[in-house]
Amino acid sequence: MDLGLRDRVAIVAAGSKGLGRASATVLAAEGARVVVCARGAEALELACRVIAAAGGRCHGVVADVSVPADIAHVVSEAERVFGPVEILVTNTGGPKSGRFETLTPDDWDAATRQLLHSAVGFARAVLPGMRARRWGRIINVTSIAAKQPVDGLMLSNSLRAGVVAFARTLANEVAAEGITVNNLLPGYTRTERVVELSNQMAAAGGTTPEDIVKRWEAEIPMKRLGEPGEFAAMAAFLASEQAGYVTGQSIAVDGGWIRGLF
Repeated sequence: MDLGLRDRVAIVAAGSKGLGRASATVLAAEGARVVVCARGAEALELACRVIAAAGGRCHGVVADVSVPADIAHVVSEAERVFGPVEILVTNTGGPKSGRFETLTPDDWDAATRQLLHSAVGFARAVLPGMRARRWGRIINVTSIAAKQPVDGLMLSNSLRAGVVAFARTLANEVAAEGITVNNLLPGYTRTERVVELSNQMAAAGGTTPEDIVKRWEAEIPMKRLGEPGEFAAMAAFLASEQAGYVTGQSIAVDGGWIRGLF
């Protein structure tokens, strides 16, 4: 299936590793021109090499998505190098883990900037151009925690749900202008973030990371963790021409982990 992505310009935030890099790689393989941003220059360089090896075009921008000026810089760089932004994939690393009593007001402020404000800031920066061209795709990478809270992830549970509500509201506001806004909710997937979480939870619970992973797998109907490429394939579809009638949705890529009907 031709997804109609050739020469489309895409931004993938936090695109140097994990789900971001997987999404950027698949978009580039489909012919999109991709700008990835992340805080680490070396990781960005490696990501662009991986994307180029897959036959794609990539430009890396060092940025912290919790800083509004950095978001503006990423968008201006994308426009300078490739042209107007048509596809936006918002994404960040995970916030600090912990239960409510362990989190400070500063933790809440930092997580709000990282998760919610970054999604709002990127949307604000790219929407004028999308509206002018009457075409656009905004895909927010959130988490299964937005629908079914995960113990010990108070910040992620709370703020990723906020991103979902923001996106659902925005989707209605821009739908008539040819712009779709959707959320992707990854489940437990083999990424650096999941390794980090398993280490943290093992240390807190007096067990091993391997035991934590086995516990997660036991909760998943498919009895395994997801692979980044499986998630990225859904991101590419939502960015495609064929997904033009899909908007305002929160789609879980979780092996059946979420038990709810909706």
